[in-house]
Amino acid sequence: MKSTKHWMAAGAVAALLAGTAACSSGGDARATATARPTGATEGATATACASGTYVWFNVAQRDVLTGIAEKQVLGKGGGKLTEPIRRLHTPRVAVDTETGPKVDAAAALRSLGRHIGGAGGDAAFSEVGRPAPDVDGNVTHVDGPGTFVEYTYVREVVADFRLTCPGGEPSTGRALSHLVDGTGILDCAEPPKALEDGTVAQAAARLSCGATKV
Repeated sequence: MKSTKHWMAAGAVAALLAGTAACSSGGDARATATARPTGATEGATATACASGTYVWFNVAQRDVLTGIAEKQVLGKGGGKLTEPIRRLHTPRVAVDTETGPKVDAAAALRSLGRHIGGAGGDAAFSEVGRPAPDVDGNVTHVDGPGTFVEYTYVREVVADFRLTCPGGEPSTGRALSHLVDGTGILDCAEPPKALEDGTVAQAAARLSCGATKV
């Protein structure tokens, strides 16, 4: 039996797990955003300009486990998965200004969302400080026998930026958010490379199925 997955748009990774897939967009693509200063960070003396040009680089997206349950053995006819899902990772939506005047976090994330396209345009993508997705799974029924593991994950986006302002000091920093909130079920008997969710399901198998899953 192959793993199953359910995708939801945002609003509906972590270094802990090696081998998680990553993809990077072009390093010199540009996106323009209208920033609205939100006040200085502690120790800062200025905020970024009201409008400027963002240049995004080192843009990476990867699926990351946020929660996992212990494996559960079901006999002939299957049954309900009742093992609780424990949290592994808490994704953040945030912008850190590293040099220069502090940027408006929501404006920076809106610019990043336009840069990556797709679900990056959802309002939730740029909602700074929004709560992490819940890892409590719904009661799931599996048909047929096997040893099953339920897990949750997000697609995390991390990117570095440079904001330039006409006649002003540039700002640099890093932004992070996530695009989707997913759940999956895998059968421990399935070969790791055949799992539908790829590396995120393989990581879940390694954690809950046992040492034989590599």
